Amino acid sequence: MARIGVISFSDGRDYVHDGIAGFIGSTEDALVARLADAGHDVVRGSEPVATNALAGSVAREVAAQRVDLTVFHYAVWAFPHFSMLAAEATPGPLLLLSNIDPVQPGMVGMLAAGGALDQIGRRHRRLWGDPAHRDPAQGDLVAQIGSEARAAHAVGALRGSTFGRIGGRPMGMNTAVAATDQWQRTFGIDVEEIDQWEIVRRSELADAGEATKAREWLEQHAGGVHYDGAKLTPELLERQIRSYLAMRELIDDWRLDFSGIKGQPELTAHFATMDIAEAFLNDPYDWNGPKEPHVCATESDMDGALTMQLLKQLSNTPVLFADVRHYHADRDIWDLCNSGQHATWFAARSDDPAENLSRVNFYPEVFFFPAGGASVQHLAAPGQMTLARLTRDDGAYRMQLMAGEFETYDDETNEALMRQSTFEWPHAFARLDARAEDFLSRFGANHIHAVPGDVRDEMRAVCRLAGITLDEFTRT
Repeated sequence: MARIGVISFSDGRDYVHDGIAGFIGSTEDALVARLADAGHDVVRGSEPVATNALAGSVAREVAAQRVDLTVFHYAVWAFPHFSMLAAEATPGPLLLLSNIDPVQPGMVGMLAAGGALDQIGRRHRRLWGDPAHRDPAQGDLVAQIGSEARAAHAVGALRGSTFGRIGGRPMGMNTAVAATDQWQRTFGIDVEEIDQWEIVRRSELADAGEATKAREWLEQHAGGVHYDGAKLTPELLERQIRSYLAMRELIDDWRLDFSGIKGQPELTAHFATMDIAEAFLNDPYDWNGPKEPHVCATESDMDGALTMQLLKQLSNTPVLFADVRHYHADRDIWDLCNSGQHATWFAARSDDPAENLSRVNFYPEVFFFPAGGASVQHLAAPGQMTLARLTRDDGAYRMQLMAGEFETYDDETNEALMRQSTFEWPHAFARLDARAEDFLSRFGANHIHAVPGDVRDEMRAVCRLAGITLDEFTRT
């Protein structure tokens, strides 16, 4: 959950403030209690703002606690210039919240303050209502505040982070490459350029005993490790595992927050595929136990990795990366399939790695990748999904967003559908809230990303906070 600051505003006339301070306190108590019950860490202003001096000092107190979102709370009429002074001392995102009360004109206070902020171009969101009750028209007020706060946390977490780009543009894929100055200006992200040779070099120095332990763990828990004596051998699998260990070392040495590996064609033709490394970097575990997922995009897809990093912050789960491989028109489903990138967690979405891995098969790589190694094959478990992708239209970022469902069928149908594309790779059968002709005409990349559940409200808030155009797909 996010850290939320709450500052209440009052009337600047002493005799009025004295008469309404108790009402402000009680309404703030109710708001803070509901936010805390929802799991948020709430930082309260030390007292309601009723003077110019308090506007600055209280806002600075709250900002010093590094809150993700600051709520300006209007239970009564409040002098608008207090909000302007507090906003000046508040560096992060703002949400203006008023109660609905026929006696105390908090709504008037919010509108006056919001209009003043509009005049100076200070972006903010406005909500209104009683946090103790769900309004049939507006929905759950506390949930909406939470969505805004989680989005603010996700956007804020990007600033000062570092993306590790391992290798350059893969196979002429322009959509996988972003301008580093645009990333720095828009998102506050630095890009560290690292040669793929570092994976090869470090993998040769990696702990051989660790690689053997990992291989045996995979052989024990996976649905199958299908050695063929050529494209997949124990030695090649351990080479892929040592590449994962090399990446873990690079991440630690360079303090990388998220990353991408080019892979093709150099590594896939002459060393080994990065399928094992990418899958287990994105997983919430490996053979040593639970760990934090590290977003790593195949084909060093920068905008893909950035989308994934945002989704990870919002969902606290691994994030799927896939090609939009095929559309089964007869079923109105899409086969989302790409070598290696799906974290094994998606096979069952279980907290138990053994349950997920029991549905994962490691097959010899296909002819695209002569260096060989294991592909990480499974079918993503069914359920509600949010699918998204940052793309650029004439140089400007847009977030392409939609709801969807992952589906599975009987074993025979699942296999038949997977064999229509590349059986040995991971698959997700997705029913999208988008018409096929609309999707194929507008979608701005070959890669797409997904997390379980519905985080579209949070992604909409991300767009508002980051100044990104929202391009939402729907069948309606």
